[in-house]
Amino acid sequence: MKEFLRLYLDAYRGLSTPAWMLALVMLINRSGAMVIPFLGIYMINHLSFSLEDTGMVLSCFGVGAVTGSFIGGWLTDKVGHFKVQLFSLIFTVPMFFLLPELNTVVKLALGVFVLSVISETFRPANSVSIAYYSKPDNIIRSFSLNRMAMNLGFSIGPALGGFLAAISYTFLFYGNAIAAFCSAILFFIYFRNRKGNEKQEQEVASHELKETADPKKSPYKDVLFMLFSLFCSIFTICFLQLLSTLPLYYREVYQMTEANIGVILAFSGIVVFLLEMLLVHIAEKRFTPRDIMVMGTLLCGFSFLILNLAHGTWVLYMAMFVLCLAEILAMPFMATITLQRSSVQTRGAYMGVNALCVSAAHVFSPFLGTRVAAIYGFNVLWWGTVVVLLLTSIGFFFVMKKMKLNTIN
Repeated sequence: MKEFLRLYLDAYRGLSTPAWMLALVMLINRSGAMVIPFLGIYMINHLSFSLEDTGMVLSCFGVGAVTGSFIGGWLTDKVGHFKVQLFSLIFTVPMFFLLPELNTVVKLALGVFVLSVISETFRPANSVSIAYYSKPDNIIRSFSLNRMAMNLGFSIGPALGGFLAAISYTFLFYGNAIAAFCSAILFFIYFRNRKGNEKQEQEVASHELKETADPKKSPYKDVLFMLFSLFCSIFTICFLQLLSTLPLYYREVYQMTEANIGVILAFSGIVVFLLEMLLVHIAEKRFTPRDIMVMGTLLCGFSFLILNLAHGTWVLYMAMFVLCLAEILAMPFMATITLQRSSVQTRGAYMGVNALCVSAAHVFSPFLGTRVAAIYGFNVLWWGTVVVLLLTSIGFFFVMKKMKLNTIN
């Protein structure tokens, strides 16, 4: 027990103070992320939108996320990660105050699209910022710390949102605005004059100019990286059924109440919060990035396979636990592999592609998953997901075998 505790604490040691502050900013921001989980219910119950109109508005959020990720990566390389993150946080505040005033499908769809574009420019800039402020040997754990804060925030946000929604849906939007404003103030105060690893970045850039034919090469011309990104997007499309078809499966097949579904989803957040730093700390020392991506993808497939092999509430929790392990292994390393593939000059563009993969999955995952389930049933959906993830793991194995990654030191 003492050895386990020492190993657990070691996972948090050595992380830079700015890395902790970035995680705190993320925690505050995501703790206020209560609008999106309840947006569908808000449109149907409060605005009396049809199911089709509700789906269209939610798709606009996904399209906006893709656009914002692309713009965020480009802006980060042009003006820097500090300005992009700060203005993203600031400009989301008035959008959250505006959304309750939009009560038609077209107006709300446009408002949600603009909100998503602004908020998702934050993602690639934040990834570059984590790398900039982290110690070279702790970058992977710094990404994990940031994700851990995000997961904890997503556990707090929906719980708080449910309480506020019972009073008034308007409070959801105001609560999100207040959280974004507080995180912007904290970010500005701490990071406005904060210096990172400029010397290290200059040395890496100088090395890249000598060793690389074209250190400013666009990620869109990097064939191996784009293949890697494609497999990342496919993995994320399968994984994000956690937010779309899995809750529907719990409700329709197991007849679970919203409260019980919420307990399972909260369980996933707790598992990631408790285990991510420890498992990433162990994995980065004992396995290669390729091994970790392949293992994470196979575990994701196994989690959906479990749903077809047995029946019972315990099966749902077991499958969710395995899905959390897959998330812990795959998600942080997607970002760090992207970072290691890029040069200092193209880091924002590369991280923008990484964020774009996740954003695109938010569009396609609910669209494809719900339609397959409606036409063929959930069993076919789970079997199909298993096959897709098995092929994706093979794709990761062969593509990453040829990928050359820069060592960040």
